[in-house]
Amino acid sequence: MPAEDLDRTDRLILAQLQRDGRISNQELAQRVALSPSPCLRRVKRLEEQGYIRRYVALADPDKLGLGLLAYVFVRLDKSHRAEHGSISGFAQDVQGWPEVIQCYAMSGDMDYLLRVQVRDLAAFSRFAMDVLMRHPAVIDIRSSFALQSIKETTELPVQP
Repeated sequence: MPAEDLDRTDRLILAQLQRDGRISNQELAQRVALSPSPCLRRVKRLEEQGYIRRYVALADPDKLGLGLLAYVFVRLDKSHRAEHGSISGFAQDVQGWPEVIQCYAMSGDMDYLLRVQVRDLAAFSRFAMDVLMRHPAVIDIRSSFALQSIKETTELPVQP
C-alpha cells in the first residue's frame, strides 16, 4: 500500500507510535479517536504491510560510555570490484562491526557513509586503523566528529 493510501487516522497512529512505541492500545485509541478494536486492527495492518518495521528501545550512548559519535566517509578501491565481481563484501563486513550503527551507500566521490559510536578517540582510532583501513577494499576514509547534538529524532514526518 503506497503512502498516499494511508488515511488521516493511519498517519495519526504512526505519529503516536513513533513518539511512544510502548503506548497501550487503549491510550492510542483515545488519542486517535477510535475505539480499541478498530485501532488494534489498524496497527496490525500497518505492521503486516511494513509501515511499522519493528519496536525498539533507544539507549542513551552517554550513559553506556559511548560518548564519541563519528561520521566516516569511506572510499573503496574500484579495482577491487573488478577482481572480486562487486564491492558488496564491504557492505557485508560492516554488518559485523558493532561500532557502526548506520551505514549508507552514497553517491559522489565517496562510496559509503558510516555512523560510528565508540567510547572515545582512542577507541575510534583503533577501529579506524585496525578495522577500516585494514579492509582490503578500503583506500580512503574521512572522519568528522559530532561536537554537540542539535536535533536527534527517529520520528518520520507522517502527520496528516
